[in-house]
Amino acid sequence: MGLRVLVIGGGGREHALAWALARSPHVAQVYVTPGNAGTTWPAGGSAAWRAPAQSIPLADNDVPSLVAFAVEHRIDLAVVGPESALAAGVVDAFQAQGLRIFGPMRAAAQLETSKAFAKTFMRERGLPTAAFEVFDDFEAARRFIQSQNRPLVIKADGLAAGKGVIVCDGPAEAEQAVRRILVEREFGAAGARVLIEERLVGSEVSVLAFSDGRSTAVMPPARDHKRLADGDQGPNTGGMGAFTPVPDLDTSDVERIRRTILQPVIEGMAELGTPYQGVLYAGLMLTANGPQVLEFNCRFGDPETQVILPLLDTPLDAILLACIEGRLDQIDIRWHTGVSATVVVAAPGYPGAYPKGLPLTGLNAPLFASDDVTVFHAGTTGSPERPETSGGRVLAVTGRAEDLAGALARAYAGVEQIHFPGMHYRRDIGGARPAVEADVPTEAVRFEG
Repeated sequence: MGLRVLVIGGGGREHALAWALARSPHVAQVYVTPGNAGTTWPAGGSAAWRAPAQSIPLADNDVPSLVAFAVEHRIDLAVVGPESALAAGVVDAFQAQGLRIFGPMRAAAQLETSKAFAKTFMRERGLPTAAFEVFDDFEAARRFIQSQNRPLVIKADGLAAGKGVIVCDGPAEAEQAVRRILVEREFGAAGARVLIEERLVGSEVSVLAFSDGRSTAVMPPARDHKRLADGDQGPNTGGMGAFTPVPDLDTSDVERIRRTILQPVIEGMAELGTPYQGVLYAGLMLTANGPQVLEFNCRFGDPETQVILPLLDTPLDAILLACIEGRLDQIDIRWHTGVSATVVVAAPGYPGAYPKGLPLTGLNAPLFASDDVTVFHAGTTGSPERPETSGGRVLAVTGRAEDLAGALARAYAGVEQIHFPGMHYRRDIGGARPAVEADVPTEAVRFEG
């Protein structure tokens, strides 16, 4: 009898998690709540997976209903996708019922749910990160901005669906960003406080690691493209594409990041009495002074999950159970060689207002029968046979090959099979990324209010 698995969430990350778990020889059934048009499939529906999957219409932050479902359906393993479920305390509630669930408890998830907590934690632990100050008063924040006279980054303290970070070229932009957050409350309660940070120079990279509360195991580092348009132009988004591994980090660099950043976080959280079990995601800036932490997330990334999991050789359920049971250091995690790249297909108008209910075609193209090209649904609804758009980021198409050029060619070949009115995607995923500009080196910045 195989495992009965519950994936909590409904986006592209959750489709990728369900896809990876359903491929395991140990898994008998996958449920996804609420799922999307791509997260229901029959047993034997494709050579790409072994176990059937079913979407269940339960909100990912409806904790009582999720617990009741898990008990009724005898769930052996639950996996949390979105940060909203972590903030709602779903892990705490499952553990209270003796249910096995992968993800940090609410207190540990403060590393993502409160940027002020995370930055203070980093400062106290001596972790490399940008200088910062925290404000809840607009006038005090405005005076501080005027005293700096340099490019800054303004962040809402709480969860803002990936949109609460505003990169500013000068004081006028920074002041307007703080006004939007603190005064106009553009991000609601998430903007009760703001962080004002120095703006770093370098290229960004995402480094994710599994953790059992004591040890860490790092995944291949990934680089995503946040800006909407080619050439890193346009507004920030949740991510328009990604690739892994990245050329500017070798295995020794990744191990150094694990040893000097990720592992100290796990040890520090344990010392606070809030042990961290789950995925720890470090968003890093590779600067001339070494990696600097931009933020921590407490779950699999999106679209990083869609690009990393296709390279995983070890069954995902085996790793997650090892983390839950405190034996991560006893499992050998294997990765396929080669490169993976994903291209996000977005609705017209995203990241602003966008239409819903647009019909999707081309998803049954023969190209997608191969392990080398995979479509992950994100903002879709309806049936697998008749899907429609329901979100801003609609799909992610992932290609896998021996090198980046081959992976990108396969991903874009997959994108070209798909059609819906007004679809938008970047055509330069995997290209060179310009460094973020700043007018002072990291070591010269001293924040004095």
